[in-house]
Amino acid sequence: MKWNESFRKLSVAAATALGSSWLFVANVLLILLWLAAGPFAHFSDTWQLVVNTATTVFTYLAVFLIQNTQNRDSKAVHLKLDELISSVHGARNRFVDLEDLSDEELGQLQKEFKRLQKKAMQNKEDDYRAIEGEVG
Repeated sequence: MKWNESFRKLSVAAATALGSSWLFVANVLLILLWLAAGPFAHFSDTWQLVVNTATTVFTYLAVFLIQNTQNRDSKAVHLKLDELISSVHGARNRFVDLEDLSDEELGQLQKEFKRLQKKAMQNKEDDYRAIEGEVG
């Protein structure tokens, strides 16, 4: 459990840093420095390899850190929505954990909501009426 918590803290910190303006500016400066070194390295293969290797390794590691943060954020949003669904009168509790449905089941629900949207477009009273009982 300690490893997971440490990784969570690292991934949140990394995602925050990667999305900051100062890190963007720092990377632009590093690229400019690399470009300025080009004439001194005679634009050699080694000069090109340095930036290619650095960016590949950095990107490879960043993908996993950012994905971990996005997974946690997505899970938190789903839990918040599940709490709202379970606590709002008239909300259908069968929509809790909707993200676990198959693609076919999600597609069927999407079709039903599109049908409700068409109905609401035709009858303005449906714009404000609860749709309880309308969707399977």
